Amino acid sequence: MSLPPPLPEPGPSPSQEKVLRKLFLTLFLRGRTSRGIQKGGAPSSVGSKLGMTLVIYALIGLVAIAFAKQSIFALSLYLHGMTTIFLGMFVAASAGEVLFNKEESDILMHRPVTTKALLWAKITVMVQVSLWLAGAFNFIGFALGIRQIGIIFLAAHAFSLFLEALFCTATVVLVYQLCLRWFGRERLDNLMTMVQMLVAIAMVLGGQLVPQLLRYMEPGAESVLKAWWIYLLPPAWFAGMDDVMVGQRASISWTLAGCGMLATALVVWLAFDKLAKDYDTGLQTLNEAKPTKTAASSTGERWLSKLVRTPPFSWWLRDPVSRASFLLTANYLFRDREVKLRIYPAIAPMLIMPVFFLLQGTLTGKSGGGFGIAFAGSYLALVPLQALGLLAFSQQWQASDIFRQAPMRGPGQLCHGARRAVLLFLTLPVLVVFTGIAIFVANSPDLLLLLLPGLIALPFFALIPNLGGKAVPMSVPIDGTKNMKQGAMTVGVMFGSMILSGLAIWSKAGGWFWWFLAAECMLMAVIYAVARFSIASARWERME
Repeated sequence: MSLPPPLPEPGPSPSQEKVLRKLFLTLFLRGRTSRGIQKGGAPSSVGSKLGMTLVIYALIGLVAIAFAKQSIFALSLYLHGMTTIFLGMFVAASAGEVLFNKEESDILMHRPVTTKALLWAKITVMVQVSLWLAGAFNFIGFALGIRQIGIIFLAAHAFSLFLEALFCTATVVLVYQLCLRWFGRERLDNLMTMVQMLVAIAMVLGGQLVPQLLRYMEPGAESVLKAWWIYLLPPAWFAGMDDVMVGQRASISWTLAGCGMLATALVVWLAFDKLAKDYDTGLQTLNEAKPTKTAASSTGERWLSKLVRTPPFSWWLRDPVSRASFLLTANYLFRDREVKLRIYPAIAPMLIMPVFFLLQGTLTGKSGGGFGIAFAGSYLALVPLQALGLLAFSQQWQASDIFRQAPMRGPGQLCHGARRAVLLFLTLPVLVVFTGIAIFVANSPDLLLLLLPGLIALPFFALIPNLGGKAVPMSVPIDGTKNMKQGAMTVGVMFGSMILSGLAIWSKAGGWFWWFLAAECMLMAVIYAVARFSIASARWERME
């Protein structure tokens, strides 16, 4: 009797870092649940998962054609400025869920996984996804640079984009670690939300300053390029790298490139080496039980309960299902760390654009024809549209299965309650802020009428996420790709807001503004009725 052949020698086991990177990339591509995933259709790369989103980013990048005849520094400054906005919004919105996830900590904290390996694996995935996003947006920019100076621009700009993605990611991680070191675990939950908002706002604001700087990128404007504040703009650092490697190699470019290299090296060293222990402490304390603030919680619940029983809110929330959904959404918006981390950092940077346009006329001494006021009113519709889309995602999405067991024909009333909570607690405060700034900057009270076109369109835009019974609150598992799609949707609707603002300005200048409002009211009334019917007639989708 012959012996069976010996088993082959086992190959070298993959490194811990490689396994972790593959794990977190798979989680990003497929989500954290198997519901709705088919084995044959599961995405295997970022490109296959986000094909249409990347195409949208590439189309947005067509604006770079306006800089086709500019210098390499000016072209790169625009590309890096807009890339900073997209990467900042994506990283700031994703970092909280990626870095501090309780579910994965329950598993990984009990395994021999070093903190640095875990941190580097997560950061590598975030940088990889960021580079896909940046590459799609810069596709036209690559073509313009290659046409101007040759294929060498491809390598130079790709290198600066890599450093920019690494800098954005490391900066967010560094700020989290500093908060952990300085403030401790007790205030971590609220600080994480505030930090993400501030970092996202800073990056978007820095990117918005770039177009203003490009206005002076002409012969004779060297004094502007030598101003001290240009060294505070990260897009200028990485544009300087491009100019040093393949451009005119101006003296200021060498200084800016040096600032970029030093800043990137510093934040990477601090975030991934010096302060890595603070990240380990944060992971450990995240799962510790916190003392419940019973008094504060009950006070908040009593306040909301009294609110929904008081006219006119009791008339607005007559349906008990809508009222329950309103209370559920409000409590999540005020108290749930995960929802706050996702909603507020995503909305806050969006509001920088209209505020920037509103104040631009005051800062430059020009009224701007009221475009900033009209744009702020149109842009207001983004708040409920984006917030409702994000409220559908939750780490506790399994609990939403109970909605299907309740005696409801469909998810329509749940959607209406969530929409009303977002309109009251998020959209109304933003409207008050925009109106206050508009009153401050308007040279004439008549300019305030330019807010009306956006307000008329607001009810319909607030229904868009729920069309067909979609975006039921807290019913969809977390999907990491939503943060990339968020930026594409924001920019797309931003252009739509500009179109509506332009029509408002045109109608007011032509003397037919009130006719324009009447036509918009009739159109929106019809569309609103159709949208309400779509939501009311929707039925529950199959779970699988």
